[in-house]
Amino acid sequence: MKSSAKERWIRRFRDDDGCGTKLVCFPHAGGWTSAYGSWPLGLPADSGVLAVRYPGREDRLNDPFASDLEALADDIADALEELTRYRLVLFGHSMGASVAHEVALRLQKRGSPPAALCVSGRRPPHVLDAQRRLFGTDEEIIEGLVRMDGSRAAVFAEPDLREILLPAVRADFRLVDEYLGGHRPPLDCPVYGYTGDADPEVTPEQMRGWADMTSGAFRLRVLPGGHFYLRAEEAALLADIRRVLG
Repeated sequence: MKSSAKERWIRRFRDDDGCGTKLVCFPHAGGWTSAYGSWPLGLPADSGVLAVRYPGREDRLNDPFASDLEALADDIADALEELTRYRLVLFGHSMGASVAHEVALRLQKRGSPPAALCVSGRRPPHVLDAQRRLFGTDEEIIEGLVRMDGSRAAVFAEPDLREILLPAVRADFRLVDEYLGGHRPPLDCPVYGYTGDADPEVTPEQMRGWADMTSGAFRLRVLPGGHFYLRAEEAALLADIRRVLG
């Protein structure tokens, strides 16, 4: 029987016992699980597509935000425990890449490593020291968000939407800024990197640093676009992820 406490962490876009492989997706800072809502259409029907629901948003608005990124990873690893009997592939974009990596480390330490880790638009933990700080005043946060994703300007121009969305963004930006990263033990599973060729937050060369995070294979795919390249390039991204799932 599934634990309701653990289930609140997981949104299942497609999942049943016939899905022997399950793709678990980790949203970006301030992101919602809905970012992955269209993904089942582009992935094999026998692969589950799930997304991690961070606290303080969606139907978890009353749940307290995580105290730090590593505590968040602890809770998510606990929530995924019942799924480790399946073949898990983790995908994380931006902040979600760091969270997914920390969760992968925890699952490996518990003896249930994922089959693969996919990281997108995020520097590896040992080169985060020069990362631009995100947290600031509300106006500075919004300005930074709009600079990375112009489509967010209209959303934050609506006072009601701004009031709903900004607390989660603020909390996540603090997690990102306070996450020190550093060297981590290598994963046994392969790592696949993805990034936009014009991403202001990370260069392709910095993405190649993820190769140091695994004792297995590493492959980088660079696609056209900025930090949120994965929207316009969803078809190309999912075509590559189909190979990983297979």
